[in-house]
Amino acid sequence: MVDVLKGVNLLETLKDSMEHNNLSEVKDAVEDLLISRLNLAVAGERSVEKTTFINSLHGIPAGDEGVVPSSSVATEDLRCYPNPAHPDFRMWDLPPIPIVTPFDPDVYMDAVKFLRYNVVFLTFTKTPSPSLVSVVLRAHALQIRTVYLTLLVSGKNQDLDSKRRASMDALTSQGVTQAKVYLVNPSSLETLDFPALLEDLAKELPEIRWYALLMALPTLTPALVIQKKEAFGALVWAAASLSGGVSTIPVPFVASAVDSSVAVRVLCKAQASLCLDDASVERLARQRGLEPGPLKALRVCPLSVEVTKAEVKRRLASVAEKDWSSFSSRLVQMAVPRHARSVGRSFTAMLHALNAAIDDMASDAEKILNFCSERAKDCRLSC
Repeated sequence: MVDVLKGVNLLETLKDSMEHNNLSEVKDAVEDLLISRLNLAVAGERSVEKTTFINSLHGIPAGDEGVVPSSSVATEDLRCYPNPAHPDFRMWDLPPIPIVTPFDPDVYMDAVKFLRYNVVFLTFTKTPSPSLVSVVLRAHALQIRTVYLTLLVSGKNQDLDSKRRASMDALTSQGVTQAKVYLVNPSSLETLDFPALLEDLAKELPEIRWYALLMALPTLTPALVIQKKEAFGALVWAAASLSGGVSTIPVPFVASAVDSSVAVRVLCKAQASLCLDDASVERLARQRGLEPGPLKALRVCPLSVEVTKAEVKRRLASVAEKDWSSFSSRLVQMAVPRHARSVGRSFTAMLHALNAAIDDMASDAEKILNFCSERAKDCRLSC
């Protein structure tokens, strides 16, 4: 089962809000996680590598609806690309940083509204230009921590270490101390340094923003699926706390209109986040050069295929009928405010039903990724 003690800092904050009867703050947190309200910016010269990077962050292969068009390489305006599955997760393609002398980074950063983005990827394909370095230095001076130097390389590039060293030398020679350059293959984010970049992002972003980002990213690796489960553990806890705090429906009729509606939204988000819906599986198949049928057949959980209110209500009712008297009261006390603990069983039923469902869905996602990895390995051996 999902480790529901993960994300305890966020949960402690939500508990404090509930203790002070600030249910609106908890609801806002749930909404933030459900809609993944994020703005990520990609700066640097417009190139095929840059557009591929943006598309990969959205999990969209070339030729699909919603893909960043290759024609955008030649434009110099600010462009926004919402994620088709998570519309409030927006990727911003920033205009190229002018290579001029003198260059004022403040003028550029003000023009592109640099401070409004949750994360900024400063991309380049060779060594970083002096103008880009100026932006890095200015971001450091403003103590903007979520700015990442991203060297975009193709799978055919050789001697990647020398490319990294050349970039590091260019940065340090212009005054950037403790520079960190991430090598990223834009068409294969699960390789090279992108997983390490995500690890650093997790340390720098506020926890609720990191969880929202996790939920919106494509399922790149089995390790990312595990992290997504942890993020959903926090969302489920918050949703269950609201259920336990406001529900007056006696068990076993825990699946009130409010409870079932929230549960459906959480599980629809999980299906989209784990890339289990038909459209997502078909996109993955196109990316990996596979037929979608075998991938779809790996989905054994009904909710992986389709989230229906009937199936959600069935699961809630099934869990609510169980005897939870042995369930640790400490967990209930951590999430449910004092004045609402008389309805703690509602919280417990919601918590267990949603966590069990997400476990089943995540298992399907892991099987699909492992199948793709095995096929890729077979292909390499036969080539």
